[in-house]
Amino acid sequence: MTLRAGVADVLSLKPDAQSMMHRVGDLVVWPIITSWPGGLGSRAFYALNIPMPDAKRKQKSEVSIIGTGRLGTTLAVALAGSGYSIRSLVARRVQSARKAARLLDADVQVLAAKQLRTLIDADLFLITVPDDQIAGVARELSEINVDRKVTALHTSGALSSEVLAPLREKGWHTGSIHPLMSVSAVHDGSLEGAFWSVEGDRNALRLGKQIVRDLGGKSFSIRTEDKPLYHAAAVMVSGNVVALFDVALEMLGECGLDRETARAVLLPLIASTVRSLQTKSPEESLTGTFSRGDVATVKRHLAALRNPESRDLYRILGKRSLEIAGLNKDIEREIKKVLLTGLQD
Repeated sequence: MTLRAGVADVLSLKPDAQSMMHRVGDLVVWPIITSWPGGLGSRAFYALNIPMPDAKRKQKSEVSIIGTGRLGTTLAVALAGSGYSIRSLVARRVQSARKAARLLDADVQVLAAKQLRTLIDADLFLITVPDDQIAGVARELSEINVDRKVTALHTSGALSSEVLAPLREKGWHTGSIHPLMSVSAVHDGSLEGAFWSVEGDRNALRLGKQIVRDLGGKSFSIRTEDKPLYHAAAVMVSGNVVALFDVALEMLGECGLDRETARAVLLPLIASTVRSLQTKSPEESLTGTFSRGDVATVKRHLAALRNPESRDLYRILGKRSLEIAGLNKDIEREIKKVLLTGLQD
């Protein structure tokens, strides 16, 4: 007769019967046993929908988040939605941590900053406090008794994993992950598709990159010593662009436009420049006065700029525009002379 080995049969087989198991994808496959009990004879196969244990498949990390501002809260919600278990939320004031916890569909330990040393165990401690508080948090965490390898990652753009040295000295894996984007509101979905800078030791890098993938982002790594320069570059195209926008609003205000009208006028111009940069190099995207080498217009601009700070910004950025414009050398020298002369007014 033919007997198909089911789950009950498996329990009664001899120990060496495990050699009869076969794996097809994630299924356990047992042989159809013929000539029972006098040997297997010919073997066909019968698939039971039982997941095959996989040593390489790891459960996602349990996470404690220290700092529940916009980024910390957004990360808590996003990580929970991606299958991570949020164990604890810590904030300067416990009310802030409770507010963040209400966004999660799970029981979470809620602590004030002064209770930091009572954190329950976790695989990852994510530090999302302001930069000037990270070193202090690292020192306090280093006082917690941990009997296994755990990881601490902070989210500062300007600071490297070196600020977590007290934890590294206690055997922790340390690193940093920083989203290269602006989180303007809690859980606004902006983490999706973001680029993240990831640095630290090997294990921290591995975990950081996995987190970024799980959040639908893309990661890149830089050297630890380059974190300040990296962050300065980010400020150039984010914070400084906002500052330049404000300068332009002020200039149009002197022309008689109110700020709302000026915003409406300038935003499409910025949007068109961003669209161009998405497909072209800076050299190809540069348009306007400096790309044309219009000396007379540069002179008019400088004469019209009454605010000394705005004038200096125009000169500095104009000089950089000349460097990428690829103009005739004579015209380039003439415009540089105009900019330099203006600096001496």
